[in-house]
Amino acid sequence: MTTRSRPPRKEIAASAPQAANIGGRPSQSYLKVQTRRAFEEVSLQIREQLSKGALIPGDKLPSERELSEQFQLSRNTVREALRSLEVAGILEFRKGMYGGAFVRNGHGGAVVAGFSDMFRLGMFKPEHLKDARMLVSVAVTRAACQLATAEGLEALRVNVEAGEAAIARHDTAERVRLGLDFHHLLAAASGNPIMVILVDALITIQSQLVELLGPSPDKMIMPSRRRIYDLIVARDEEGAAIEMGRNIDALHERYLSAEAGQVTKPAKANKPNPAPKTQKTDAIKVVPLRARAVARKAPPKP
Repeated sequence: MTTRSRPPRKEIAASAPQAANIGGRPSQSYLKVQTRRAFEEVSLQIREQLSKGALIPGDKLPSERELSEQFQLSRNTVREALRSLEVAGILEFRKGMYGGAFVRNGHGGAVVAGFSDMFRLGMFKPEHLKDARMLVSVAVTRAACQLATAEGLEALRVNVEAGEAAIARHDTAERVRLGLDFHHLLAAASGNPIMVILVDALITIQSQLVELLGPSPDKMIMPSRRRIYDLIVARDEEGAAIEMGRNIDALHERYLSAEAGQVTKPAKANKPNPAPKTQKTDAIKVVPLRARAVARKAPPKP
């Protein structure tokens, strides 16, 4: 049985509007695709246009029809490739007369979503999160001591004071939100966008633990956060790093204890008598860590 050799792939020029060089940038050019999983090849070639600078954030890609002609593929295959790039956080789709597929500005949303999904799948445990946060957050704190600008320090001050005000009015939900945002602002103050993405991914998992196990006591968190801020303002790198380590240790000790079943909720005062058997009562189903606790109505007893 003889095999038919494939002709060499020919580079196909982009359409006229796209072919023109913009500011000296190379023009977009794509190759005819001859693979079983054609959409992957399309995605790869578009990524290559980003790598060589033919596409930059804000650029609009050719229409599906134009791309299908250049790749010599069906529009469905091209659409599948574009959707995969959207999921990856590279492209965004806009509607309207001037809509289409556009290159997104850089952000770490896809990385954060990936970390979150892996946590839901059970790939991360609380001790893994603690170790990762210890490495990343301490490094971020040190960098913030060295590099934080006046604007960055002001954003941290506003956050800390808002957190203290939330505690004063017993607004736990707002205090938790501000606490997670504190770490984002700290990463931003470090001036390293990779650190911002890593911190955002870690605090997203942290927020899921808070949702499952409840927030930590105010007296354990806010004083430490205030000390971290004061040490950063003083440019005390060693002191701020030590305080951040203590903060993470105390926080995750509670989560590790909860996973082992050692954390119990305080008893409520003046607990009412049990409801009569004929009355409906709420039953709480206990589920493993990293799964949401779901309250379900128990059927009335006969």
